[in-house]
Amino acid sequence: MVYENYTTFKAKQNQAVLTVTFDFAPVNIQGIPMLDDLNRLSETLENDKSVKVVVFQSAHPEIFVAHADTNFLKDMSTQAVSREEVELLYLQKVLQRVSALPQATIAKVEGFARGGGHEFMLACDMRFAARGKAKFMQMEVGMGILPCGGGASRMARQVGLGRALEIILSARDFDADQAQAYGTINQALDADKIGPYVEELANRISQFPAESIEACKRAVYASIDTPIEDALKEEAYWLYQSMSKTPAQKRFQYADDNGAQNSMDNQRNWDQLVMGIQDVK
Repeated sequence: MVYENYTTFKAKQNQAVLTVTFDFAPVNIQGIPMLDDLNRLSETLENDKSVKVVVFQSAHPEIFVAHADTNFLKDMSTQAVSREEVELLYLQKVLQRVSALPQATIAKVEGFARGGGHEFMLACDMRFAARGKAKFMQMEVGMGILPCGGGASRMARQVGLGRALEIILSARDFDADQAQAYGTINQALDADKIGPYVEELANRISQFPAESIEACKRAVYASIDTPIEDALKEEAYWLYQSMSKTPAQKRFQYADDNGAQNSMDNQRNWDQLVMGIQDVK
């Protein structure tokens, strides 16, 4: 697949990892051009099994992705609509498409991610932020609206109702360590360590079968808002999908043939075993 000719970012593939670097002067504003680029990127990724991990980062030294473009917000209708008439916003559709990608997605945040930029980050599977550089905010309540790019919905699922309402209704900045404590990011890292950490994580995940990565994502996401019985069925469904498309059977047989299951050494060193078995195709 070809990842080029985007207006708001550059994309570079290195083996099974695609790095997307936002670079849209002056402030990486989240407007229609960026949403169009993300929509086209998602369409390509949905059909590309060669990419297993997507890392989103920014070329701007102070901003990850800025808020949604006020130009398309101020042009919205001021007429209320009924629940029956309401349709998803373009912003919601695009960020949901990013969230639903079969690849693992990682946001590497080394600057401001406010409003729509914060909502984009929340749409990624994993989020890591640099201490002393990353700042987060949902400012919409102060503008007279609400987070409308999945911010209210995804944040509640991520951190719980009370914490989500604190973040949304306070409309104030919080830093990487606070974000880690809140649960909006996976981990806060020193500025000189975030790059190597994300790179190692992305490369590690990229060694696993694409079908297995997708199956894990689908099952975890399904568990968020379904009864436990339905979530367990979803796990079983995706287990069969992965077993039919990956070398899982061969790997289990290899482990059994080599006495891995009953070896105390292997029990102590599962990290080495799970990476070493990637050679079994």
